This record gives sequence, structure tokens and C-alpha cells, in this order.
Amino acid sequence: MVDFLYMTWLGKPIWMWLGFHAVIFVLLALDLGLLHRDKSREIGVKESLLLTAFYLSLGLLFGGWVWWYLGPQAGQEYLAGLVVEKSLSMDNVFVIAVIFGYLGIPRNAQHRVLLWGILAAIVLRGLMIGLGAALVHQAEWVLTIFAAFLIYAGIKMLVSSDEEEGESKSADRFTAFMRKHMRVTDQLDGQNFTTRKPDPATGKSVLWLTPLALALVLVNGADVIFAVDSVPAIFAITTDTYVVYTSNIFAILGLRALYFALAAMVDRFAYLKTALALILIFIGLKIVVADTFGLVEVQPWVALVVTVVLLAGGIVYSLWRTRGAVEAPAEIPPQAQVPPRADLPRERLGSSHG
Repeated sequence: MVDFLYMTWLGKPIWMWLGFHAVIFVLLALDLGLLHRDKSREIGVKESLLLTAFYLSLGLLFGGWVWWYLGPQAGQEYLAGLVVEKSLSMDNVFVIAVIFGYLGIPRNAQHRVLLWGILAAIVLRGLMIGLGAALVHQAEWVLTIFAAFLIYAGIKMLVSSDEEEGESKSADRFTAFMRKHMRVTDQLDGQNFTTRKPDPATGKSVLWLTPLALALVLVNGADVIFAVDSVPAIFAITTDTYVVYTSNIFAILGLRALYFALAAMVDRFAYLKTALALILIFIGLKIVVADTFGLVEVQPWVALVVTVVLLAGGIVYSLWRTRGAVEAPAEIPPQAQVPPRADLPRERLGSSHG
């Protein structure tokens, strides 16, 4: 048994992988079993900030262990990866706010969607990171393709506009598709993803999806889309699969708490997207300059410092430019209602940000 634990898998002993997943399991069990016994309780901004600080502290503490056990370079790469992934996840938060606002999901039900969404995201990210690691280790020139994609994504993010309207249209098309091909209720049933109602055609009691299930699918879809940016970004910093995976998962773990902290003041971060775009472009250029052509050696701590400076600059500038803004409290209907069928009169739902 001891020999098995010291066998190497993806470049690291199996006990390191098992130990990390044991920590994640304990955190998820704590979240599911203790923090959310009362499903009707809403997560306030103060609690959200405390949870965000808790998960960030754990991520940094784990990074300290990586630094001590695997060496300074691995530690710097982990911290850079954690900051990059956490930065990019902030943009994901704003998209999730649009989804919840579009479907009218109340705050006391949002944490359930996010929690199960995080469980799915951990599995999906693991699969995508495994695929990325296989590609990179088979052919290092794949990193150059990652670089080109990151630069393209960053430039596209800089010049794009009306993203909220685009996300609402995507949600509209998705809900229309789901209503056409599946049974979807107009209103929530507590915090259930499914409910039983009579079939209009037969009168028999059958299983229906609720708007909460639509929100879960859309949130997971948004995470997959963002992973297309974030996974190449972390491989641009390090090709150590263990460092890539652990930093990515710790960044995801704090996403739910981060959402409730940022969603309440989403309009105050109007210029954060510019900072995130510059981070993607910088990381892409780092691969081209340092890895592809070998013109300049860029140390991991340089990527960490540049990312922190850009992110902090985007946050501070956004808060300064919107310092005089007074945001009216968001109003969310007590019961969510999905867009009606195409053959019924349509009503535009409110665009609350949760």
C-alpha cells in the first residue's frame, strides 16, 4: 500500500493527488453539511466576503506548502496561476449575474445552483486540464496555439460591447430550445431542480424541470466557455499538471462566495474587463516572446506581479470612476418565470443582478 502511494501519476506521487482531493472533499462536505443546513437563508455580502477570504487564505496556504515542498519556482507558478484563474473567474461572476437576473432566480436559491455548479466545474476542469496536459506534453508547439488564442480572446474582449445583452439573448435562445423539447415549469418549486406536475396532454403526473435547472445548465455552460480561456492561460504559466490543476480548483472553490460579494455591486466594476483582457494578452505575449522565440526569459514571479498590478489597477480605476454612482437595490421576483412559449405573448423579464 505504501509503495502504491509513492507511485508517480502525471509527474507527482499518488499521495499528493489523494491528499489534495481529500482536502477538497472536506471543504465541500463542510459547505454542504454545515454552512447550508437552512436552505432558505440568503448569503449576505458580509458573509460572502468572509467566505471569499477563507477560501483565498486556504489557497494561499496550500501555495505555501507547494513552495516549501516543490520549490520556489513551483510555488511562484502556483501563486501566479491562482491569481490568473481568480482574476478570470471574476468575469464569469458577471455572466452568472446576468443569467440569474434573466431567469429571475432569487438570492436564497442562487447558492444551490452555484454549489452544484462548482461540483460539475471541478469535474469538467479536471477533464479539460487532463486533455491540455496531454497535448502540451506530446507537442510543445501547442503552447504557441494557446498563445495566439489568448491574444485573440484578449483583443476581442477589449473591443466587444453589450456583453450583457448578448448573454441575455443566449439565455433566451436556450430557454426557448428547452421549452420546445422538454417540460419546463414557469415558476420555481422551492429549491428543487425538478418537480411533478400533470401533463397538459394526458393529465398524468410527470416530471418537469424548473427554472433552477435551466440556471444550473447555463452556469455550467458559462464555466466551460470560460475554461477555454483560463486553461490555456494557466498552461502558459506552467506545464506542471499538478500545479495547473490545484491552482485552478482552488480558484473555482471560491467562485460561489465571490459571486455574492461582487453581484451586489456589479455595476461598480465597469473597467475590470479591460484589465482581464490585458492579462490575457500579456500571458499570450509571454509565450510568444519567452517560450516560442526565447527572446526574453520571463520568471513566474514577473507574471504574478503583472497580473496583480493589472487586476488591482482595473478594480481601483473602476471604483474611482463609479465613486458617485448610487445603485438602487435589486428587486427579484419571489417566483422565477421563464420566458413564455413562442406562441404566447412575450414579456421582458427584469435584468436584476441577483
